[in-house]
Amino acid sequence: MNAVLIAVLVMLVLSLLRVNVVFALIAGALIGGITGGLSIASTIEVFSNGLGGSAEVALSYALLGGFAVAISKTGLPNLMVDKVLQTVGKEGETKKKTYSKALIVFSILLMACFSQNLIPIHIAFIPILIPPMLNIMNELKIDRRLIASVLTFGLTAPYILLPAGFGKIFHEILAENMANSGLTIELSDIPIAMLLPTAGLLVGLLIAVFFSYRKPKNYQTIEIAEVKQQSSYSKIAITFSFIAIITALIVQLVLDSMIFGALAGIIVIYLSGAIKWKEADSLLTEGMKMMAYIGFVMLAAFGFADVLKETGDVDALVKQAAALIGDNQALAAILMLFVGLLVTMGIGSSFSTIPIIATIFVPLSLELGFSPMATIALVGTAAALGDAGSPASDSTLGPTAGLNADGQHNHIWDTCVPTFIHYNIPLILFGWLAAIIL
Repeated sequence: MNAVLIAVLVMLVLSLLRVNVVFALIAGALIGGITGGLSIASTIEVFSNGLGGSAEVALSYALLGGFAVAISKTGLPNLMVDKVLQTVGKEGETKKKTYSKALIVFSILLMACFSQNLIPIHIAFIPILIPPMLNIMNELKIDRRLIASVLTFGLTAPYILLPAGFGKIFHEILAENMANSGLTIELSDIPIAMLLPTAGLLVGLLIAVFFSYRKPKNYQTIEIAEVKQQSSYSKIAITFSFIAIITALIVQLVLDSMIFGALAGIIVIYLSGAIKWKEADSLLTEGMKMMAYIGFVMLAAFGFADVLKETGDVDALVKQAAALIGDNQALAAILMLFVGLLVTMGIGSSFSTIPIIATIFVPLSLELGFSPMATIALVGTAAALGDAGSPASDSTLGPTAGLNADGQHNHIWDTCVPTFIHYNIPLILFGWLAAIIL
């Protein structure tokens, strides 16, 4: 059998059996390398050499984690929560429940979107924002599946489309791995190619908000011991947090480096006095821990992809698939997206999936005559499928952690199933459409 198929199958089976994804990738690479004719020593060497390809990405994640913790220490997320709660409270007193519901949904959506690009703190805001709002959501009878859908949209759509913050990392990984697989693209092409797939996510969000979960749902009001009281924050700290965010964005754009952008933001916060210098080490360590898992998965994914390339079976698989599919690009596109869905659902991270998907999809797309823009749409969409619906994804685990603070929100049925239905299905349809028309 083809070494690529065996390696991916081993990785998928182990991942779906809840074996740690890093271990699943290492095991898949080892078995794939041996099947492809490499010795154990050669497989390990190729895998180890491949780890260096994601060093910059891993460091970017680590510093963004530190930046996220630094921002949270200034009190900015707490301020945003307090303002939302105050506004909703006033409206609730006047019985304007519809306005209150709309305000809650919009506030959560806005913060989730900001967390990927403008204020790159990823899921760190959810434990601060969501638990204090649960009692108010209970009074308004808001279906928590709706909030899970809103959060997951905000955690995925912005980075897929916009090249800032985590979006910059996603676009750079996409461009680098496509180039390594035989197709050099411009970073400026990625937002254009991903416009239709992102529109699919938007359609799914609108369906969730206005149709699927618009009806009231009853929950018990349970006191949450972990809910933090209003935090103290100064105007100076809040002001410098905004300055830090702007500085990080400017440095990122000027130097074209997320690493130095995050570093500049951290330095501004330190200089403001909101974070003391003696707290620097513990703060960065805490931030790195928050992002460490994603970084390790990406490291393993790069090594996994390099082993698959070294076996030479990628070319054989591409030729066999091209011969089987023929000239039917429509059939090829939908099959590729379904394969991408299986791979990314197993791993649960779009960032970590790109090296694996690009290794197979780029040569296949070139063989089948897809345009560079269509290939970007296929690879980007296939990778993004892992963030919505996967039980192992941060974009589903984060919302569940906040919404289940009182034990009334199930991870699989209330987060994963709704997000899979509303986002993965539109992603496949709109990603397929993009591949056909671009």
